[in-house]
Amino acid sequence: MSKLQMKMILAIGFGALALLPAAKADLRNQKTVLTFSEPVEIPGQILPAGTYVFKLADTHAHRHIVQIFDKSQTKVFGTFIAVPDYRLHSSDKTIIRFEERAAGSPQAIKAWFYPGRNYGHEFVYPKNRAVELAKANNTPVPSMPTDLTPDTTKPAVTMNGPEVEALEMAPLKAEKPSGEEIELTELFGAAYAYHPWAPHELPANLPSTASSSPLIGLIALTSMGIAMALRLRAARVK
Repeated sequence: MSKLQMKMILAIGFGALALLPAAKADLRNQKTVLTFSEPVEIPGQILPAGTYVFKLADTHAHRHIVQIFDKSQTKVFGTFIAVPDYRLHSSDKTIIRFEERAAGSPQAIKAWFYPGRNYGHEFVYPKNRAVELAKANNTPVPSMPTDLTPDTTKPAVTMNGPEVEALEMAPLKAEKPSGEEIELTELFGAAYAYHPWAPHELPANLPSTASSSPLIGLIALTSMGIAMALRLRAARVK
């Protein structure tokens, strides 16, 4: 095998492998860029109309911790607890579910679904706001103690800081439209009690945003096959 042939094979192989980590990272943190034409409510605050980045925080937490950044990802608007929200069918597009509010008020974000996944992340609202949303939408809303609201809205929350630890340990409930407070297991059922936080596993079906991964793998395998064939040919020539 000539040096030129070897360099070409290595270049193809390493080029394919270099693209894989970025694809996996996007799948795990589910980075999503969203533009809102009107103000929207998130737990503890109102986001003005604009472009934002939603990501799962890189923690060892069993709970889903969602962070919302500005477009440049230099400012953190909030760090939030989320619980699983399921759909019967996945979509190849990002899905945002909203809670209804009084006329003239910004809609509250209920849940965020990453493309290709049939489960998403339902935001946990401070108890006082969750009670209001439950009544307005006639559906239970997950809640956390209202006094934790400042921990979610601090502009620079570190993943190992006390704020995240407080969110990790927060007792979560659900508020019913009637005003009754119930356990989350009553809202989500036995499956929630067994596996409540749906860790960051990779989905069975890759989303369209990562559809190039199989092609990359095929290129790498093809490169290996070419290398083996050239080695056999060189051995026969000798």
